[in-house]
Amino acid sequence: MNSLFIEFRDPLFGIIIFFSLIFVIALISYWWRRFKSKEDSHYLNSFLNVFNSMPTEQELKTLMTSEAISDKSALIMAQTYHQNGDYEKCIEIYLIMLEMQKDPNEKKETLYLLGKTYFKAGFLERSQEIFLQILKQFPRTPKALRYLLIIYEKMHQFDKALEVLEPLDELGIDNKKDRIYLQAVSIIRSAQYGVDEKAQLLLALYQEHHLLSYLIFEYLFRFTPDLAWKNLDLGESERILDILWNAREAEANLDIISSNSYLRELFSAKGTELLTQESSIFEFDVLIKLNMADQSGATLQFDYLCSECKQIYPFSFHRCPNCHSIDSVVTEALLTKDHFEANNSLQ
Repeated sequence: MNSLFIEFRDPLFGIIIFFSLIFVIALISYWWRRFKSKEDSHYLNSFLNVFNSMPTEQELKTLMTSEAISDKSALIMAQTYHQNGDYEKCIEIYLIMLEMQKDPNEKKETLYLLGKTYFKAGFLERSQEIFLQILKQFPRTPKALRYLLIIYEKMHQFDKALEVLEPLDELGIDNKKDRIYLQAVSIIRSAQYGVDEKAQLLLALYQEHHLLSYLIFEYLFRFTPDLAWKNLDLGESERILDILWNAREAEANLDIISSNSYLRELFSAKGTELLTQESSIFEFDVLIKLNMADQSGATLQFDYLCSECKQIYPFSFHRCPNCHSIDSVVTEALLTKDHFEANNSLQ
């Protein structure tokens, strides 16, 4: 018997068998992984198609009526579309939910979400109708009143916006900033007053309440720079940094600038007048050193932070686009290449 199996005791044969087994196992493993990968990919695509290809209105009604989709699942789906900016699908889901719901409190919450979605999508009149409908049934709903106030403001219906403040006052909500802000914006938008009258009214509003420094001094420096310089609140200089930076040099009041260390550093960095040779603020110090070396090519650009929700925007605002806070803008300076110099270098 041993003579029949002598060839199996050959070491070379054993090695060949060993590597053959490894090859077969690797081949089986490779094809198994490919099969599983295709299966997983097919499953994932099927799952994503639920979101990419939304059921028709009738199909969705049928699903919700048959309780295949709960209200909670429908809300999650609607919020997913909302976050992705697909407001049309989000609105469709809320409208179907409203048809199915019987509980007034559930309807109230869904109406509120629908109103917010219309507002976010820019359909202000539809959003207004939804919030008025909520308030008709549930008058003591502060969040609906807040949105209605902002809608009237965006539609420049300031009288109606001020009227909304009355029920909010009755609910014990502090609306001082909103009231002063609406008064200021209505003055700026009014056709009843001239530029000088508007400037005096805005200045009186600021001197009485010491709020809305960015909004008011933005208007004053744009239209009545002499009045702005004479009444500049030096404590607000950092907040209106970009307004001062962009102010016309020919109208700068050097007496006021020279009297304040922050303004001296700012306008030395700008290159209006070399009033100091250094600054504790890094961006100002770099620009001052460049000006002293007679070098150019750098300037400041600005970002705008909301002190309430901490969102950052590349543009200034008076009411935060995200949390709707008033007078919450914080100006942040950043060094950047001077585009004017860059354009000249290309010529």
